[in-house]
Amino acid sequence: MIVARAVGGVLAELGVDTAFGVVGSGNFHVTNALVEHGVRFVAARHEGGAATMADAYARMSGSVGVLSVHQGPGLTNAMTGITEAAKSRTPLLVLAGEALEPRSNFHIDQSALAEAVGAVPVRVESPATAVADTVRAFRLAAHDRRAVLLNLPLGVQGQPVEGGLEPLPAAGQSAPSPSPEAAAELAKVLAGARRPVFVAGRGARHARSELEELAARTGALLATSAVARGLFKGSPWSLDVSGGFASPLAAELIREADVIVGWGCALNMWTMRHGALIGPATTVVQVDLDLDALGAHRPIGLGVLGDVAATARAVTALLAERGSPAAAEPQEPAAEGYGRRTPAIAERIAREVAWRDVPYADESGDGRIDPRTLSIALDDLLPEERVVSVDSGNFMGYPSMFLSVPDEYGFCFTQGFQSVGLGLATAVGAALARPDRLPVAALGDGGALMGIAELETVVRLGLHMVIVVYDDEAYGAEVHHFGPDGYPLDQVRFPPADIAAIARGFGCAAVTVRERADLAAVSGWLDGPRDRPLLIQAKVTASHGSWWLEEAFRGH
Repeated sequence: MIVARAVGGVLAELGVDTAFGVVGSGNFHVTNALVEHGVRFVAARHEGGAATMADAYARMSGSVGVLSVHQGPGLTNAMTGITEAAKSRTPLLVLAGEALEPRSNFHIDQSALAEAVGAVPVRVESPATAVADTVRAFRLAAHDRRAVLLNLPLGVQGQPVEGGLEPLPAAGQSAPSPSPEAAAELAKVLAGARRPVFVAGRGARHARSELEELAARTGALLATSAVARGLFKGSPWSLDVSGGFASPLAAELIREADVIVGWGCALNMWTMRHGALIGPATTVVQVDLDLDALGAHRPIGLGVLGDVAATARAVTALLAERGSPAAAEPQEPAAEGYGRRTPAIAERIAREVAWRDVPYADESGDGRIDPRTLSIALDDLLPEERVVSVDSGNFMGYPSMFLSVPDEYGFCFTQGFQSVGLGLATAVGAALARPDRLPVAALGDGGALMGIAELETVVRLGLHMVIVVYDDEAYGAEVHHFGPDGYPLDQVRFPPADIAAIARGFGCAAVTVRERADLAAVSGWLDGPRDRPLLIQAKVTASHGSWWLEEAFRGH
């Protein structure tokens, strides 16, 4: 058995079930080895798309994403997607051929490239270390939630591995609990809180029940970062998303908190609106597995190193010992309430917290539909069991907050790097991770055209996907950022493009929507066999920027 085949076999034994990529000579054998060992390989049309598919698959499946690319240009083509994964702490393993000979056209310093974007480079050094190097790279990705580049030197790949594959050593790693001192300090802070708010991030998606039990005992309201949207779906105390996407009521209640606890959440400028959601006397606490994450984005009064679920259980137990109040039914408003958990607050949350319930003046007309009206109508039409993937751009707040999601695995938000053009590939990875749900890709016209090659992948895979293009014929964020100051906008505006016709050329069904009545075609597709993807080109109004845009550009 040669090294390349051993690497593929080891990864299959470690539990890899799906890999994404574009095959060239440098990753040909390792990819085939994956397939021969039962791993599903998804061939993308561009390495950038493949990287984002692997990232999204990892986020929605809870497993390690695997990407296979050619050396040199195959890796550089994938770098935007790898950067997104690295910034988002997605467990991603990148298999890349490596040309070590400086005279090779394919030679670059791949390790330095990986390090430059926050990924961790590992190399298969020799046939004798091939298995150990592969296991180390995989477990680094899985346990430390890192994007890891496993370089496969061309001169090593073809060498024989003697003795075949040995049984792999056990991983032997469990979620760390907080120190007793840290848990006690957090219990003390929460025991004294009167208006606590919990903000859960991606690192808390496994801990809903633990957080809800602790929140019930402390009277805390519940919110999430954008990437964890849906975690508290169905709770009468859920404020939905904190930050720039927050509804007016959510922002009001978070801003009034005397204690904010970030659970597996960066509490960055997006989630805290550049600090505007933190009151001058608010105590900020952060719980995270990563020591470097504590206080990385803002000063905190207390940092707790530990797994979110384990920390919440420990603090709940301490509060129970102290005899702090606890709701008899954590999901129901108590008669008198505790903390902010009063019947009046519960009624306001039910009535006002969703963006679709916030009154607005419908600006539809002249052949264009208001993106709020479009999103609300689609929310009513599409099945509740959906997984929504959103690209970057001025439009992104509308599908992110007006399309409801069933839970934390119903929303895939690859926005750590804020790159335009990742949305369609994100939707492919999410769809394959959650085949039980209708995949919905929400794109701007700019991002749709950047990533449009992957429409062929959607059709080839037979994905019954709904692709919504919010088409304002511009890079809208730049229009609304620079336009008010009188700058010329010719370079960020474009003539109309028939994206629906392009989609039909790939084999999709397609409809152009200019008013609400045009959505009847969407109902027809939903009621039919759904035998091909549906692209909706929505000509949206663009007289002003979205509500979150002003907040977003404060960080530029």
